Amino acid sequence: MRGPFVMGIDFGTESARVGIFDLAGAPLAFASAEYPVRHPYPGWAEQNPAHWWAALVRATRAALAGSSVAKEEIVALGADCTSCTVVFMDEDFNPLRPAIIWMDVRAAQQARRIAETGHPALKYNGYGNVSAEWMPCKALWVKENEGETYRRAHYVGEFIDWLTHRLTGEWVASINNTSIRWYYDRAQGGWPQDFYEQIGLGDVLPKFPRRVLDLGRVAGTLLPAVAEELGLPPGIPVAEGGADAFVAMVGLDVLRPGKMAFITGSSHLTLGQTAAPLHVRGVFGAYTDAVVPGQYTVEGGQVSTGSVVKWLKDNFCGKEAALAAQRGVDTYTILNEMAAQVPLGSEGLVVLDYWQGNRTPYVDPEARGIVWGLSLKHTTGHLFRAIMEGVAYGTEHILRTLRGGGFRVNEMVACGGPTKSRLWIQIHADVSNVPIVFTAVPDASALGSAILGAVAAGLHPDMQSAASAMVHTRDRIEPDPEAHQAYQFYVEQYINTYPLLREAVHAMVRHVEAEQSGQR
Repeated sequence: MRGPFVMGIDFGTESARVGIFDLAGAPLAFASAEYPVRHPYPGWAEQNPAHWWAALVRATRAALAGSSVAKEEIVALGADCTSCTVVFMDEDFNPLRPAIIWMDVRAAQQARRIAETGHPALKYNGYGNVSAEWMPCKALWVKENEGETYRRAHYVGEFIDWLTHRLTGEWVASINNTSIRWYYDRAQGGWPQDFYEQIGLGDVLPKFPRRVLDLGRVAGTLLPAVAEELGLPPGIPVAEGGADAFVAMVGLDVLRPGKMAFITGSSHLTLGQTAAPLHVRGVFGAYTDAVVPGQYTVEGGQVSTGSVVKWLKDNFCGKEAALAAQRGVDTYTILNEMAAQVPLGSEGLVVLDYWQGNRTPYVDPEARGIVWGLSLKHTTGHLFRAIMEGVAYGTEHILRTLRGGGFRVNEMVACGGPTKSRLWIQIHADVSNVPIVFTAVPDASALGSAILGAVAAGLHPDMQSAASAMVHTRDRIEPDPEAHQAYQFYVEQYINTYPLLREAVHAMVRHVEAEQSGQR
């Protein structure tokens, strides 16, 4: 076996995953290593960057050991990380506090105040509510609540910026993260300085990286000491990366209008490309140059999807876990079998998947999960199916919002853990009446990062040609028209529920937050 080969590094919410690929996109090895998430208070989520690095070292060395590839045959690497994961560092790039990760919504108050400015930069929010996940909200929270940390912070960046610096020594930012989460707009001159000054963060701009690079550009070369630690050759190019889900668009070859990337996992993201700007209330974007230069990217998202399924499994499915152990299968296998026996619509059980807030279309960090329609007839299988259906209703709510703005979806290209459930993906296809396509490499973020590495190394001329050569379709699920019609009643119930209960949910969230603030 001879190279060249490229390495793709994917940092998700819970683990680092490393893949080695040839130039046709075939994976030669994968390895992963986990790291923990801390939840000090409801709505908070933090990680230690030292845990990220330790996981990367383990996973990289394991991937190399599990392949027949010599380290000298690795000619480039690319990486992606969770977005909205903010790191505050001193003048030596040492983190000053745990990183505030994407799912953390502590900055809800700051997000409300930013939205009230009505600044034109808020077009990326569809001129609606601002997500508490985004960089300015988190930076403002730290400035207002941890002033000493903010003052000591010489550098403020995202996970990918921290990682690129560790790998190369270069302090650069990605056009991807800066446009999708920092309000950077190249077409309007870059940073909206008056916006940052208006929200009280004019002094954060000098802490940001000065250079902003497109995906796949050479961010730097691998430092000798880092190469030795990882077991890689020194001096190989490191591609500019970005947010995991957006890099997955590259790994799914969703780089032209008409397709939509359907990124599933702990959360769901729906991402697509447009030829012209599209700013719709209830969805994010369209971001300028965020993925492909000269195009615009639209985004819808659900904060808690696979994480809600996992919550049910971990906390309420002891009998199912015991049965799975007896049969030698995964607990999810048992739960999927049970859910398959439940009629469409879960016999009147409706679940709203807002366990950690709502990203779109409400952009409401104070939203919370709702389950209604329960009767004594309902079983664990009903609840499991109702959660899967509720998540699918949430995806359809986003697609309806996009369609209202003129965006059309011909097919969705899916990846992520929930795609292992054929039942769940069929439910999604039926609810939204959209075909769902699977690619040969389900680890789309890792493949996307490898594609960026191949572009940085000059092995392919650009992302589109690289993706065409390295991404291949393996399967397709068609929607059932009758099931689609039957689901429309339940989708309407899902959509109608939250506006009726929003005020009560907000009152409860704020009451609990006030109680816990007094305990801190």
